This record gives sequence, structure tokens and C-alpha cells, in this order.
Amino acid sequence: MTILESASAWAMDRAHVLHPYTDFSTFAEEGSQIIEKASGMYVTDSDGRRILDGIAGLWCVNIGHGREEMAEAIARQVIDMDYYNPFGHSSNVPAAKLAHWLATNSPGNLSHVYYSCGGSTANDAAIRLVHYYFSMKGQHRKKKIISRVNGYHGATYVAASLTGIHGTKIGFDRIGEDFIHHVSAADLYSRPRDMSEADYCDFLVNEFENRILQLGPDTVAAFIAEPIMGAGGVLVAPDGYHRRIYEVCKRYGMLYIADEVVTAFGRLGEWFASEKLFGYAPDILVCAKGITSGYIPLGATLISSEIYEVISRPQCEGGLFSMGLTYFGHPVACAAALKNIEIMERENLLANARSAGAHLQAAAASLINLPVVGDVRGSHLMLGIELVADKGTRAPLPKAVEIARSCLERGVMVRPIGNKIVVSPPITIDKDQCDTIVSAINDSILEFASGR
Repeated sequence: MTILESASAWAMDRAHVLHPYTDFSTFAEEGSQIIEKASGMYVTDSDGRRILDGIAGLWCVNIGHGREEMAEAIARQVIDMDYYNPFGHSSNVPAAKLAHWLATNSPGNLSHVYYSCGGSTANDAAIRLVHYYFSMKGQHRKKKIISRVNGYHGATYVAASLTGIHGTKIGFDRIGEDFIHHVSAADLYSRPRDMSEADYCDFLVNEFENRILQLGPDTVAAFIAEPIMGAGGVLVAPDGYHRRIYEVCKRYGMLYIADEVVTAFGRLGEWFASEKLFGYAPDILVCAKGITSGYIPLGATLISSEIYEVISRPQCEGGLFSMGLTYFGHPVACAAALKNIEIMERENLLANARSAGAHLQAAAASLINLPVVGDVRGSHLMLGIELVADKGTRAPLPKAVEIARSCLERGVMVRPIGNKIVVSPPITIDKDQCDTIVSAINDSILEFASGR
């Protein structure tokens, strides 16, 4: 018997895997939940428990789990051509086809694609492209980036610095403090009670413009924002916010980066949310997650024709555009993305996200009546529930982990983040499954509240 046969996956994992966002206070004793199988809307753990996946893996398994035609497309591409060096004007058919689809279907004039391996690397690439763009224009001081408190942009070093969630930075050294700055989150729930949504929008826009002026317009290069904040708590900005921020960016010669790692590919009922739902066409758009529905890692940074025109000029005689990754435009990942898009189009999953999403939001609205729920918010298939110790003071109740565990006992997976419960199911979800998720949350919160 080999060591792999004699030891359990749980034991090997606990002994050797350094997990993202590990809670070291409990990990040594509890280890990890091992998921062994996945099909459709459900995953099955090592105890044989079948669980409704209310978070689509991690915002990403949009077409659902275990699609045989995805496996066949991936296998076929591996056999046809698994990989080849993407450097030096070498490419492959799936990467070219996907780039054409992205340029054709993305907002505005986003005409060129830089591939990477996920959302973090795609955001890192976006910042490096911004800096290169202004250097090529001779604006060498224009390098500062404005992000937002509670925005999430990834875990690589620059992306982690762009991220505005304080808890992700404890104990880590910080880089980029000379060029990365933050303004307030667009958090409607936390605004002063006597401030209207319109006045709050004015406040946020004014704060943003004042920060540009404070830093110096000749030094500020770009603003980065998620259309709806994901890991920061499913924060939906006030009406008109994104368009007005975009207009401020244009007034000061800045670029607008839309981080659509979560929101693109159907989660909000559109291929891309920026223009269709929020009224602006970004200069750079970053996507990942749903681009392959999580079947294989892939990220893409889309840039405008104007940016490409500047950066495509040779910077010196014999000079090269020296950005590149070994797995840039990986043919197997791009083939998976193309099959993912085909499935979404054939099954009309954008329309399903709109109809099922409307049902999820309507069903979840009743949760506001529960004793520890301060806010229920979201759009389409992004839902956030904020837990409070007191509805009057809005003091946070950081008990989402306990409630998520109770949901799991009821056969539903939700995501706990501090005092927030997040739901983001596959966009194949039906209305009955939406009701099942809401019912599990409702019953779990009631059980928790009764035992306080």
C-alpha cells in the first residue's frame, strides 16, 4: 500500500496545504472540508453529504458543476495542442478566437486582450499597463491609482494593495503606498440616516474629486472599482455613481478600470455589467472567474483602442513590449472559455440569471424582518445579508460563520464574511433552489437568534 492509499485526503491536506484565508485558530483541530464530487447545482463532501452550492464555488461556476461537454472540449484541446510558447509573435487558435469574441462583445472600444491566469494577475496587469501607457505618453508622474475601502481586487502583491479590506492586510508588509490610495466605499447601508441616496452619491463623487486634487491631477492615473463590490459585502452603489465617477476621471485625464472579475459572464444577467447596467464604458475591463466558469484558471485584461494605439508604438529602436506570462492565452483555458460561452448562449443563461435573480432578491427581502438582520441587498445573483447586534446602532454582529455552518447542516452552502452572509449561486439556478437557499438562511438565523 502506498502512502497516498494509506492516508486520508483530510489528513494529507491538514498536514501539507497552506489554504487561502486559513483560520489558524481552528485549522489544526478541524482541518478542511473535503469536496469529492460536484454535479449541476450540488457538491458532495467526503462524508457523502450533498450540498446545494449557493456560492458557485467562489463566484465562478456559472454554468454549474460537472459539465461533460466542458470536459470533452478541454480533452479535445489537450489532444490537438496542449500548449506552446506564446512569446515572440506565437499564438494559438482558441486564444485568437476568444480575443475576437471578447473584443466584439465587450463595452465601448475595448479592442485588445492581455491574458493571465486569474483575477489577481489580471488586475496586476491592468496597473502595469496603466503605468506603461502614461510613460509612453511622456506623463511620467501620472502613476497614482485610486481604489476604494472594502474593494477587493486580488491577493497578488499589487492586487492585495489595491484591495481596501483592512482585515486582509494584518501582519503583511505593504507595497505601493506611494501610488495606491483609497476613497470611501459606496456603502448605502452605512451612510448617515438623514442623508438621501442622491446626497450620498454627491458626497462620494465630491470626495473622489477632492482626493484627485489633493494628490495632484498630474499624478493620478486611474480609478479601479467593481461595479458591485463582492467580497467587501455585496455593496451596491447609489444610482448614477459609476457614471459620475467615470466623468470625473475623464475630466482629469484618468483611466477607469472596471474590475468585473465577479460581475462579468452572467452574474448580473449580462456578459459585462459596466455599460449595460451602470452607464459607462471603461478604458480597461478585467475579467476572470466566470470566463471559464471556474473549470480552468484564466484571466483577461481588456484595453481600449486608444490605450493600444499608444502602447503599441516601439518605445525605442529594437524595444519590445516586455510583459508576458508562460501561460498567456493558454489554449486549453481559452478552449474552455469558448465552450463556456457556447453553453451560456445556447441555454440562454443570461436571461435565467435575470429571472432567477429577481426571484432570489424578492424572496430574500423578507429576511430584513429577522431580529439580527440589518440589511439585505444585492442585484440579480449577488446577495448580501448584513448581521447586526442592534438594528438601531447598526453595530456589526460577526457571527456569519456560525450561521453558515447551520446552513450547511441544512444542505446549503453560503459564504460567511465577518458579519455578512454572501450568496452567489451558479446562474443555472432555478426558483425553487433560490427558495431553498433563502429558507436555509432564514431558519439558521432564527435558530441562532433564539439561542443568544
